[in-house]
Amino acid sequence: MSAPMLRLAAGAALGDEAPRLDALLEACQEGERALRQGASADGSGFGWISLPYADPTPLEEAGAWLSSFDTVVQIGIGGSALGNLMLHNALLHPNHNELPRERRGGPRFYMADNVDPRDLAGIWDLVDPARTALVAASKSGSTAETMANFLWLLDRMTAALGEKEALARLLVLTDPEQGTFRAFVRETGCRSLPIPSSVGGRYSVLSAVGLAAAAALGIPIRELLAGAQAMDQEIQRRQGHVRNNPAWLLAGLSYLHSSRGRNMTVLMPYADGLRDFSEWFAQLWGESLGKEGKGSTPVRALGAIDQHSQIQLYTSGPDDKLYTILNVGEHTPRAAVPPSPFSSLKSLAYLEGKDLGEILRVEARATAASLVQAGRPVIWAEIPKLDAYRLGGLVYLFEFATALTGFLFDVEPFDQPGVEQGKKYIYGLLGRSAFVEAAAQVEEHAASMETLSLEC
Repeated sequence: MSAPMLRLAAGAALGDEAPRLDALLEACQEGERALRQGASADGSGFGWISLPYADPTPLEEAGAWLSSFDTVVQIGIGGSALGNLMLHNALLHPNHNELPRERRGGPRFYMADNVDPRDLAGIWDLVDPARTALVAASKSGSTAETMANFLWLLDRMTAALGEKEALARLLVLTDPEQGTFRAFVRETGCRSLPIPSSVGGRYSVLSAVGLAAAAALGIPIRELLAGAQAMDQEIQRRQGHVRNNPAWLLAGLSYLHSSRGRNMTVLMPYADGLRDFSEWFAQLWGESLGKEGKGSTPVRALGAIDQHSQIQLYTSGPDDKLYTILNVGEHTPRAAVPPSPFSSLKSLAYLEGKDLGEILRVEARATAASLVQAGRPVIWAEIPKLDAYRLGGLVYLFEFATALTGFLFDVEPFDQPGVEQGKKYIYGLLGRSAFVEAAAQVEEHAASMETLSLEC
């Protein structure tokens, strides 16, 4: 490759903590060894490490089938939704669904994630059942939100087309051996792709969860996987280079600043195509590390928009955040600011001839400099351009850095006990028989909130 995959600069994030950082980076070596041993043993939660090396042929075949439809609706939530939206936002036309078929090169795509009837009915209003495929993603087939949306949409498809034709338009992504959805696949014979049992939801974007629909929409999934492979190989190659390993550096700096009271981490990309990367990262980071009173809170931001809503807080508010500016070297398409014939706009002449992408890059540098001037810690991350190869590398890097940070915090980065407790309360309130006691607990906790209440 003529250009590097990624450039990291972190001097402003280091301060006078160099010796302690070096010790943390040395600890990352042990953390990486543990991660790779877990992957070799196919341990629970470690399966994402090998996803870049999986054969994409079944995903491409599923994508080819999905691409024959006018519309694809994926049903999922959390890790079964955010990764898809991140890939599509980054690599498709920003108005993909509005383009004519010959220009978009694939089906329209909608994500049915939240159990909000307004949005779900809104999707249904836009689709032709006969020309629509459903992709339902749930490893267990028991996630209440996903299954409620699935049952509603399958019922509508069945009412419109009959059961046989509805099932013929369904692809289920689930555990290869067990769970409600796997039993459903066996009962109905509908199409299915496995989610590896050793891969958790928030680490699943490079599995069928993210790549089946991506392949249907024309995203080059082999390039995504190649980028992830290349990043994995870089991380392995740099094991002996303490300050030259990108995953170690991100993990070490994150832990260092968190231990110094900076318990929030702001990810601020300067590209609209990476807006949903921040959303995806927020779940990855928060759900992996927020345990036992530890971790740091992920904060989503977008440059240059949040310069006008958050930068005052960032530069002059509490010094409780670590900032990562994610920049893109080359923006496309090019769009230069033209000269204006109006004398009243003469003061804007400094913008003439400037490409909008160049202006966005300047904005990113100015924000980083403003934060450094205010004494705030900044990590500068830059990819030469936003394409499938670099995005695959970014995804894998942030996954690896997150898991390593869990090692430094001494928390399990692959479980989510807080999420599971919430699920138990939901099941109880919705009448699932095995969770009656959980429903009673909800009522007890709700009563404690009534000590101070009012109505307006």
